[in-house]
Amino acid sequence: MIEHHIQRKIIKKLAFSDGLRFSELKPDDLENKLFDYHLKKVVKAGLVDKHNTVYKLSPEGKRVGLHIAEANSGFADEPQSVLFLAVRRGDTWLLYERKTQPVLGLQGFMHTRANSSMSIVRSAEQALTEKTGLEGTFKVSGSGYFRIYKSNQLESFTNFTLLFCDNAEGDLQQKDELAQYSWVHDPDFSARTMLPNMKLLVEALQHGTHFFIDERIDI
Repeated sequence: MIEHHIQRKIIKKLAFSDGLRFSELKPDDLENKLFDYHLKKVVKAGLVDKHNTVYKLSPEGKRVGLHIAEANSGFADEPQSVLFLAVRRGDTWLLYERKTQPVLGLQGFMHTRANSSMSIVRSAEQALTEKTGLEGTFKVSGSGYFRIYKSNQLESFTNFTLLFCDNAEGDLQQKDELAQYSWVHDPDFSARTMLPNMKLLVEALQHGTHFFIDERIDI
């Protein structure tokens, strides 16, 4: 877990990019020497890799960065507990494009976290409205675990519950700084632009019965 605020800011900024140079990464109000000290700390910790003059998050750094971007202080080695929200209107699906690492720029179902003060169904309904302006009702369709590896290194570890909604109403609004939302007609869920777990999720959802998935996915 990263305690120093400068190091957390480095990881968070890199989580929103595919790599930055020193001058792009350093805040204007910090001295070069101080910033370089903390940058070397996260590199030594294995959270940031340096490629020539460009700094990028390592696989472990991407997992830590996701927690920081979502203001979650959990440990990166533990599975993220998330709700996947599958929203459909006929052949049109509500998808989001990620603005953070890991899998920056890929599309998939929106996700949120359960709220301890309400049911997961209500958590999903509230998140849909808060992030997109839409309103609808959800039902639980399945659950499981995904471990996503890149070059044999763990990129993300997710414990998920999938909830489905087919009656969303209202006009789509962009209210989420971590994602860009859109309605997509008859999407190709196996496309390279999709999150790597989407094909499995949609196939399980279309099977029509409550499912459990425990899968490793290599990308």
